Amino acid sequence: MDYVIWVAVITELFIILSTSLNLTVGVAGVLSLAHAAFYGIGAYCSALLSQNIGTPFWFNVLVGSALAGVFGLLLGIPSLKLRGDYMAIATLGFGEIIRVGLNNWESFTGGAAGIAGIPRPSLFGFRFDSPERYLVLVSFFTVVSVIIIYRIANSPFGNILKAIREDPVAAEALGKNTTYYKILALVIGSVFAGMTGALYACYITFIHPSNFTLFESIFVLCMVVLGGMGSIKGSVIGAIVLVTLPELLRFVGIPSGLVAPCRQILYSIALIFLMLFRPRGIWGESDITKS
Repeated sequence: MDYVIWVAVITELFIILSTSLNLTVGVAGVLSLAHAAFYGIGAYCSALLSQNIGTPFWFNVLVGSALAGVFGLLLGIPSLKLRGDYMAIATLGFGEIIRVGLNNWESFTGGAAGIAGIPRPSLFGFRFDSPERYLVLVSFFTVVSVIIIYRIANSPFGNILKAIREDPVAAEALGKNTTYYKILALVIGSVFAGMTGALYACYITFIHPSNFTLFESIFVLCMVVLGGMGSIKGSVIGAIVLVTLPELLRFVGIPSGLVAPCRQILYSIALIFLMLFRPRGIWGESDITKS
């Protein structure tokens, strides 16, 4: 039962990550490979505050989310003047800078040893110290986050982001400051990623720089592509599929050393079939307009 709850919690955390990245990549058209960096910033901020200062969980989540948003702003201001592959390279470099910084700043982040013993959250004396209780907490954050992101994507602001994604020149001709809207989309996505990092740190109670690598950003991006670019509902489905289905490999008798390579093969096969038969994703925008 604890294993099932663990999978459910991790799945919900990735649902927040995939939907927030879809707002940036799928809705706004900003190809970011730094989502894991914002995720790590929120996790480390929450962990350091709780251990060194003893601030409550809710404060740590707010500060971690805000700090990730600030870094998103700092990344967006210089890099969003770039387009296409150049933008992706800039965000990739930013993510690597954050990872290397976390790995080498031993006096502050613990370096390669990571941070252990992160306390579990509590509210009015009620501690979320069991898997069942923490599942309820994460479910609350997941539902609220998905609703907010969905409302943003389908609001007039979201329609402007889609217009910029489709034709930035035409959007500028209509008087829209495309750079401003793209930066705002990147900041919003980074805020939700930072919040997810704070939730992850308190659940695992141990974080390490290897948890926030480029592979993690690509993994979340695969969820966005699998579910459907620009579709928040699709991102939810993509996260569920890519997190839960590979866990079935644990029950088919595959040696433990082959589980990780088989996961990568499974991801690759899923994406190949998707590109062949569902190029817009499991629940792409074309499916939304038809339904």
